[in-house]
Amino acid sequence: MSMPKMHNTRPGRVFDGFNVIILGIIGLLMILPFLYIIAGSFATEAELTRRSFFIWPETFTLNAYKYIFSTATFSRSILVSIGVTLVGTVVCLFFTFTMAYPLSRKNLMGRNLFMNLVIFSMLFSGGMIPTYIVVKSLGLLDSYWSLILPGAINPFNLIIVKTFFQGIPNELEEAAKIDGCTEIGIFWRILLPLSTPVLATFTLFYAVGIWNDFFHALLYISDSTKWPVQVLLQQIIILSQGNLTDAASQAGAYVAPPEQSLKLAVVVVATLPILIVYPFLQKHFAQGMLLGSVKG
Repeated sequence: MSMPKMHNTRPGRVFDGFNVIILGIIGLLMILPFLYIIAGSFATEAELTRRSFFIWPETFTLNAYKYIFSTATFSRSILVSIGVTLVGTVVCLFFTFTMAYPLSRKNLMGRNLFMNLVIFSMLFSGGMIPTYIVVKSLGLLDSYWSLILPGAINPFNLIIVKTFFQGIPNELEEAAKIDGCTEIGIFWRILLPLSTPVLATFTLFYAVGIWNDFFHALLYISDSTKWPVQVLLQQIIILSQGNLTDAASQAGAYVAPPEQSLKLAVVVVATLPILIVYPFLQKHFAQGMLLGSVKG
């Protein structure tokens, strides 16, 4: 006689209901702040001062967004961020996966040495000044490559991808070698198609990291025409706090919006592109994180 499924029993249904309630409350607590950010970016100064929290503004205003988009350099900075994010993500994925694959092979000469170097780089780093000196000595200052190459490989991501490759059966590679496939062919035709969940996961990780990064641009990019959108938005907030107008936006007649509303609008503008991309990668996200972490 088969045992009844736990979810069909009364204790099981109570447990499922309890989980739904708890997770629903947690999800609501997480989404409410973001709803406030969106609503506050469309609210007036008086409403932001009067109401400490709301998810629907009484009066809609686009002053904050007009102030942001009136900056002549905004469109260029958006294109810079998109270009750096796309190229940087491809570069990071290329170096991470091409390094993780040989490290996952047990017959690689010096494999343990290389892995120890990777782990060492997770624990210790040269610091900001030595990194700046290296970037400068390579001639990367005021170059978009200074935003990409210093972080081309994340050691933690590399280890997860390496662990995932180790979990792929060796029989697949042996069969490919029998058919005359080279190591590059095995990597390109066998392993990469099987790595879609991990590839999608780290595409999102690298893209989010590069898109949100503004500190490296502040260090390495002195030409304001090459600023990514994160740096430009920071400058807009600084200018609004001093009741100043950007020289590039003097042609517009917009009055500086309230400081709080502008900050909220900046958060929305900086977050929206990633929110648009995430649904296309979400179905692979959870699976990719688990696949690379089940084996040591």
